[in-house]
Amino acid sequence: MATPKVKLRPVDLARAAGISTQQVRNYLDAGVLPPARRTESGYRCFHDRHLRALLTYRALVRGFGIHTAQAIMHAVHAGAVPKALELVDAGHAALHEQRRSLDEIGAALEAVADQAPAPKADMRIGDLAAHLGVRTSALRVWESEGLLVPERERGTGYRCYRPPDIRDAQVVHMLRQARYPLPQVRQVLTELRRTGSREALRAALAQRRADLTTRARAMLEAASHLHASPPRNPNPPTPHDLRTRTTPVEPDVRLHWRPPPTRPVPRHFAQGGGTSLRARGVVQWGPGEPQFQLKL
Repeated sequence: MATPKVKLRPVDLARAAGISTQQVRNYLDAGVLPPARRTESGYRCFHDRHLRALLTYRALVRGFGIHTAQAIMHAVHAGAVPKALELVDAGHAALHEQRRSLDEIGAALEAVADQAPAPKADMRIGDLAAHLGVRTSALRVWESEGLLVPERERGTGYRCYRPPDIRDAQVVHMLRQARYPLPQVRQVLTELRRTGSREALRAALAQRRADLTTRARAMLEAASHLHASPPRNPNPPTPHDLRTRTTPVEPDVRLHWRPPPTRPVPRHFAQGGGTSLRARGVVQWGPGEPQFQLKL
């Protein structure tokens, strides 16, 4: 005996995921949840598969981000399992690349922090931009954010980057390549300027590694949700398909007998019995017997 489906309301899904009912409707409109049928009164009717899809999507967002999570759920609902697995593999590959790049940047930052300022290394903005391989606009942005504080030449007003400024620009450039936010870059530079130690750099690298580890765990959790919620057939068979795929049967023809209107029977047929009168559509089988009237 099949287990009856448990009907769920939008508020039930919202409470299970810790979100609002409007967010549940937004997920449904965005294709994150499978389509939901409406009742005769117009209310959406959800089931257990909608709850599983909701929890799976929320787990995917924590590990892969919103855009990738939506793409994975769209592929799952469309029955494109290879596409969904391809997106999952790409997320893991990107995480591994960030971890490897983090190790390289950490070693480079240690080397930059240990470098002594080179004497007679004053540079102007164009020379420093060429040295770092960035645009001059990037140096101006870093200066507007307070990351770089170059001096100005008297008379010309040109920016003049001293050896400590060049070291700070190198640190900023490497941290931005590793996708560090500007507030964290500012904290690293503050520690370098204040003490010249590498403790702030080590702390920043450790925090970034911890973030990557948390994201890797979230990816594994999302994969477990995805494995526990197999995709449904995107094109379920219709009643017409079921009839065409099974053994053909004779059409269901139902004969409804309805007595025709009574016609008068000539008296000599009713008394004497028995012949047919096709002109009137009457057949008389004998005196006193039931009369069957057939349309001929």
